[in-house]
Amino acid sequence: MTAHVLLVLTNLPDADSAHALAAHLVETRLAACVNVLAPANSVYRWDGAIETATEVPLLIKTTAGRYDALEAAIRAQHPYELPEIVAVPVTHGLPGYLDWVRTETTPDA
Repeated sequence: MTAHVLLVLTNLPDADSAHALAAHLVETRLAACVNVLAPANSVYRWDGAIETATEVPLLIKTTAGRYDALEAAIRAQHPYELPEIVAVPVTHGLPGYLDWVRTETTPDA
C-alpha cells in the first residue's frame, strides 16, 4: 500500500472528552489507534493574554487519505473554538505496523 501514515496531535480539556473522541475515531476507521496520554499543562497566548490549562493530549495514527474526514470529525466533537490539530508525516516505522494502520483506516475493511 502506498498511503502515507500520519501522526495527528490534538488536546482535549478532560479525560472524558478525550476518551469519547478516541473511541469515535477508531470506531469510524478514521484512526487505527489513538493514545490518550496523561494530562499535561499547556501555556499559550490567547486573545492577547498568557493562559494556562490542563489538557489531555491525543496521539492519533491515520493515513493522509483519511486526514480530511478525521479533521472534520475532530472539529465536530471538539469543545474548543480553535482546536490544535497538527499532522506529522511518518517517514519511517516498522513496516508491519504501518501496514496495519493503513488497513485499519480503510473504510469498510
